[in-house]
Amino acid sequence: MPTLKRPRPHPAIAHLSAADPVLARVIEAVGPYALEPQRDRSPYEHLSRAVAHQQLNGTAANTILRRFVALFGADVSFPTPEQVLAAPTAALRGAGFSGSKILALRDLAVKACEGVVPPAAELDPLGDDAIVARLTQVRGIGRWTVEMMLMFQLGRPDVLPVDDFGVRNGFRLAYGLRRMPAPRALAAFGARWAPHRTAAAWYLWRAVDLQKESRLPAPPKPAPRLRVPTRKRKKTARRAKSVSPVAASSARRPRSGARTR
Repeated sequence: MPTLKRPRPHPAIAHLSAADPVLARVIEAVGPYALEPQRDRSPYEHLSRAVAHQQLNGTAANTILRRFVALFGADVSFPTPEQVLAAPTAALRGAGFSGSKILALRDLAVKACEGVVPPAAELDPLGDDAIVARLTQVRGIGRWTVEMMLMFQLGRPDVLPVDDFGVRNGFRLAYGLRRMPAPRALAAFGARWAPHRTAAAWYLWRAVDLQKESRLPAPPKPAPRLRVPTRKRKKTARRAKSVSPVAASSARRPRSGARTR
């Protein structure tokens, strides 16, 4: 009988397990890496859905999205930018969008028509930071929203959303920290996970689920100390050299009313 070959583990698992023993235990408890990018949606549609979900729970946002799509007819799977721009404000409000979200949706539609928000094929050759800089030109679209698109729609392998509450909370739980890690400190610590920081973030999200199920491995003792990287400052000349003689003379004068010898 032919022997069955075991499927090779995702390369991220081997790298993360070797680079970080704490994350290795989380990976063992969670199991295989299972993030599947949704390439069937365009960046325009992905960002439109992200606007709908801002500051709402999933159920409420999905209800609004269903009403939104229904405005354009049963044969429309998702409205085009041109259709959104032609839609009356009252109709968009009736679907459940606030005034600020309507402005964001329309600006997104304009940017899509102008090519600022292009099809995914045009974004593929660009680096992550270039995509963030490009798409955050849209009203209401911040870095976190674009990072979610990079991970879940474009399938970028090395994205670490350090401002994400779930990622930070998962790190806090897995590593036994008393407080939430600062974004800059988490970014510095997470450098060891490159070039698979997307997978690391996914496992940190799962760490929160493990905690709820009482299956999260015990954190290390003592907990690691996270250091915020200091910014390099340019060396400046001594203040005495930069002070004019007039200013220096004024600085040596006694204050009004002060006693002099």
